[in-house]
Amino acid sequence: MSRLRLFNVFHAIRDLRAFLATRGKHELVFAFLAIVTTVSIIVVFMLDSRSLKKPYERRIQYVESWPADRSDAEIIAAQKVDAANRAKREAAEARAKAERRAAFKRLDDALERLGL
Repeated sequence: MSRLRLFNVFHAIRDLRAFLATRGKHELVFAFLAIVTTVSIIVVFMLDSRSLKKPYERRIQYVESWPADRSDAEIIAAQKVDAANRAKREAAEARAKAERRAAFKRLDDALERLGL
């Protein structure tokens, strides 16, 4: 208790100023950079820990159920329908890919004209 009685905030601040006054400018700069780096790492960890509090989100995948006693003709008919749907989907994906490629080509040509 007697040691705390001798502690004075103003004396501590004065002592800190006297200590910092004896240090070189480069030491103060590097001390400041070290403090900023440490604080920024702690803040990043604190912000990152917020993502752990998100509730679990279920991802449900639905699959088709087929009867075990279906005939080969039914299987082939279903495959033909699926093939047509797949062809439409692949054609749409190919169109979108070609459009993206054309957009990137226009961007590349514009950058080439600028010399980049």
